[in-house]
Amino acid sequence: MNLAFAFKNFDASDHLKKYARRRMEKLGRFFGKSADLECDVIMTVDKYRNRCEVNVSGEGLHINATEVAQDMYAAIDLVVDKVESQIKRKISRVKEQRRKARNADVDVFTFNVEADAEEEQPVVGTDRFAPKPLHLDEALMQLDAIGSEFLVFLNAENNRVNVIYKRKTTGYALIDPVM
Repeated sequence: MNLAFAFKNFDASDHLKKYARRRMEKLGRFFGKSADLECDVIMTVDKYRNRCEVNVSGEGLHINATEVAQDMYAAIDLVVDKVESQIKRKISRVKEQRRKARNADVDVFTFNVEADAEEEQPVVGTDRFAPKPLHLDEALMQLDAIGSEFLVFLNAENNRVNVIYKRKTTGYALIDPVM
């Protein structure tokens, strides 16, 4: 996690910088060794108000928090608590999505590609892409996340290209071609 500090309307002491860095680095335990996250900390003093603002962004994550207090140390503590609660909420949402994806009912259809090659239909357009190897529960979670009706992916279990889609009634269906 990359930390960047900005101070407005005052010169920060070394002790305040160390304190803020220590508190922000404790947030890194939620992200692991990920270096792709940017954490911007902006501390502002206006007369008797001390404001601390934190922006965490990267890897599909964007968290903002602002707190005002009489003391800058108190403002830092309050904003770190606020960011920590937002991170915990985000983690619990992701875990819940994974649980739902794992327990979803999926109908599997198997098609023989060579048997359907008899009828010729004009091709309107083509798209080329490199599908990612995913497990079925990951594909379900990604389908819900992008909000699309279908998802083409490389099944990590059998190394075949599969299509998963939302059925019009309820549930999901998987197309697994046999070649």
